[in-house]
Amino acid sequence: MSARLPLLPTLLVAAAVAMMIALGVWQLGRSEEKAALLARYGAAEASPGIVPYPATPAQGEQVLYRRSALDCTEALSVRETAGRSARGEPGWAVIARCRLPGGETTEVALGWSRAPGGPVWSGGRVNGIIAPAGEGTRLVASPPQAGLAELARPDPGNLPNNHLSYAVQWFFFAGTAIVIYLLALRRRRQG
Repeated sequence: MSARLPLLPTLLVAAAVAMMIALGVWQLGRSEEKAALLARYGAAEASPGIVPYPATPAQGEQVLYRRSALDCTEALSVRETAGRSARGEPGWAVIARCRLPGGETTEVALGWSRAPGGPVWSGGRVNGIIAPAGEGTRLVASPPQAGLAELARPDPGNLPNNHLSYAVQWFFFAGTAIVIYLLALRRRRQG
């Protein structure tokens, strides 16, 4: 048997391993970026004062976890979703879709309820904390509205920074691919 490496399989494995290592390095960079973002969110939590409620998602990203206020000129709808009280009890977060004075709409987490069947709420001035909500933001009312209890405060510490574990996985996959390929070459030479 020839001791030469098969060209095409070797190139394919080398390309796959290089890609996995590149993904691992990229995840290491993302881990550092996420740590910086979480530090910024932590500092925002401690920032005094009230910021204007953001008009766009890009503006919202810059003021997450800051205190703000808005005028809900009309509550367009009210819904409930799973949520936790400020004391950690499971129950229902009551969310209103609000029309703002400029015609835009946003969500306001009005408060917490032990049981579904939220209150009737028609709108008004709401103070609270800007929290992420899908691709945008919502205001988590503090104090709560419509006779509801306080919701758990939005906490940037709940955001995962698992990029380091993803990096380790990619490096492990690259190492595994190399070991499997070397075993396959050894078996080929013995056979």
